[in-house]
Order: sequence, then structure tokens, then C-alpha cells
Amino acid sequence: MKKETQKFIVLGILFIFPIVIYLFFASGKNNFAKLPVLTTNVLDLKSFTHIGDKEVKLDGYITVLCYWGSDLNIKKGDAFNLNQKIYKRFYQFKDFQFVALITNDQQDQVSLLKQELSMGAGTDLVNWKFMRGSTLAIKNHFNSLKTSLSLDSKHSTPYVFIIDRNTNLRGRDDDEDIGTMFGYNAQSVAEINNKMEDDVKVILAEYRLALKKYSVR
Repeated sequence: MKKETQKFIVLGILFIFPIVIYLFFASGKNNFAKLPVLTTNVLDLKSFTHIGDKEVKLDGYITVLCYWGSDLNIKKGDAFNLNQKIYKRFYQFKDFQFVALITNDQQDQVSLLKQELSMGAGTDLVNWKFMRGSTLAIKNHFNSLKTSLSLDSKHSTPYVFIIDRNTNLRGRDDDEDIGTMFGYNAQSVAEINNKMEDDVKVILAEYRLALKKYSVR
């Protein structure tokens, strides 16, 4: 009799547990945390030229946007941190890209930076996009983010930004350290690991849920 009771308990767990898990996640769909929109209608990239052979745009893509200005050499540390911690993990996600805005005189430095980034693990840099333009174009584009941050004398910043598929700036409006978090400091491995990686996961998960929602009729 005892064995029969144990048998029913085991069977009950096997059947009921998956249902409980399903209901838990199903009930949480409406409470799914989204990454806040901080600025709408970020400028497009029409004032820039892609150092490559294809059109690059923000609309329709999830973009990590970098302003690296007129001295690409001093951004190697930023690029390495981002490549190791974010790009390698997520670059195969459809419509995900990294875009770096640089001045026209930095074109020759791009190939050198790419060589260094691809060394070792042999990362496929297909979704690293470098766009060249004037200092005024970089300034105007940065200003369209409407942040409390600023560019330095080389028209660059260590902060990088998440732009969604609708050209909106995403970030945190209640960060425990600084309140409104417009961008992520690429010089800080801790900030990339503890905050940026989590936020990229959130926006990609948000996109996946949207795809599932509209693919099921």
C-alpha cells in the first residue's frame, strides 16, 4: 500500500510540476521588465559613410552605439572590453549590431583595430560597423540622444548607448548608483558585466517576446 502511495505521489509531481512552472511564467508575461525609453527619435546615420560595402542604419536594428571621434588608438581598451563582454556573446542575434562613429581621418585605423579585436579567439566582426563623418556630424548626432553627458575634445566619450529598433535610446531611469543611466562606461569592466550585459539581455528578450507575439495568429 505504501509503495502504491509513493507511486501516485511521484506521478503527481511529474504531471503537476510542469503545469505549475508553465503557469508561473505565463502569469509573469505581463510583468516582464522592459528597458525604459529615455529619448525618442535618435538621428539616423545619413550624415555618415560606412567603412564597408553595405548600408548601415539604426532603424530596424538593436544597436550598441559608440562615439569614438578623432583618435581611435585611445579607444582600443574600450573596444576590447565591449568585444569580450558584449559583442562575442550576442553578435549572432538577428539584427544586432555595434556602430562606432569616427571622424574621416580615422579610416586607416579601423583595419588595425579590427585585426587586434579578431586576434586570439578569431571573433567574426561582421556586426562591428564603423561610420566616418565630420566632427559636426558626430556632435549633432550625439546631441540627438539628449543626455546629461558630453563629448570630449576629440569628439569621443567612453560611454556607449543602446538604441532600439525604433531609434529610441534605452537605459535605466532608476539606477541604484546614478539614477538615470543614459549610457554605459566601456572603460569599466564592472559596469559592463553588472549592468550593460543585463540590459542587453532584457532588450533582446523583449524583442524575442514581440516576435513570438506577432508570429502567433
